[in-house]
Amino acid sequence: MLGAVDQGLITAILALGVFLTFRILNFADLTVDGSFTAGTATCAIMIFDGVNPIVATFGGMVAGALAGMLTGLLHTKAHIDPLLSSILVMLAMYSINNHIMWLGNDGQQRSIVPLLGKTTILSSLVKGRLLGTWTSVGLIFVGVLVVTLLVNWFLNTKFGLAVMATGDNPAMASSMGINTDVTKIVTLIISNGLVGLSGAVTAQYVGTSAIGDGTGMILVGLASVILGNAIFGTRFLWLATIGVVFGSVLYRVAIFWAIGTRFINTIDMKVTSAVLVALALILPQLKWFQAFIKWLVTLASAVLPKKQGNTTAPEPMTVVPNQFSPFAEADAAAQANATGIPAEGGAD
Repeated sequence: MLGAVDQGLITAILALGVFLTFRILNFADLTVDGSFTAGTATCAIMIFDGVNPIVATFGGMVAGALAGMLTGLLHTKAHIDPLLSSILVMLAMYSINNHIMWLGNDGQQRSIVPLLGKTTILSSLVKGRLLGTWTSVGLIFVGVLVVTLLVNWFLNTKFGLAVMATGDNPAMASSMGINTDVTKIVTLIISNGLVGLSGAVTAQYVGTSAIGDGTGMILVGLASVILGNAIFGTRFLWLATIGVVFGSVLYRVAIFWAIGTRFINTIDMKVTSAVLVALALILPQLKWFQAFIKWLVTLASAVLPKKQGNTTAPEPMTVVPNQFSPFAEADAAAQANATGIPAEGGAD
């Protein structure tokens, strides 16, 4: 099970990237499937050619960031719908990732890049047979914690506040002098950079990179965000990001347990993932669950009271309902819980 926790923590980096686009920017970005594979392919082929693994990991992050930048440019400069622009880039990345895998010094065309016997950032753990142990869990957790702190720092900067304003109300943000095109492009770059970083670490963890690595990763990211936000809520930004990490680990452990039963096998992973996401969307609409979350928020408020005086940003993170967002029903339920007015179509 500790191996599932390892993978959940690595995937948490991807989930934080998805959190930035779907939850903060309100941008339906499906580039994730392509940028994740770009991260695995770029990192793997660089290590395969003898490049330092740290440099290769950074290369995977840059590859993902470039995919995000392309999506942002198509949307802001070519005025293509956000969902369609991300789909176009996702499709294009399949061919691009194939070409990346063909960049090896041996000149061979391949769809899989093996890293067996190559030096990676996890080589010391592999040699010591420490992967899937508390040692690897602790080390990977430290890295994920650093990324989480950086994401929180970014969102509390002036530019981060501009990103949140853009996600809440682009027209209002633009009227206040915020260049919404820049905020969208930069956020997509950072988001997909995190996705590429997650892919680079994943390739080194499993010891290989394949052209189909990114298939369905957007669902993994969404499931992590939805599960984490359903349990921890979105009232506080720092709590929401912690919830994303927790949701990613919980998702991987749930999949591990589900596959471990005799009723579900590996071919049922997608339907299991879909059921988990559906449950995470339904739970926030239930009154008993809303009461439980309200109790947790009250407890957190008592432990960490609000700061008095001027602050750089309000502690509560307000999310404007978006009917096209995958979180629309959960947001409506959360707003109903806060105001006492039942949400339309809410379940008891």
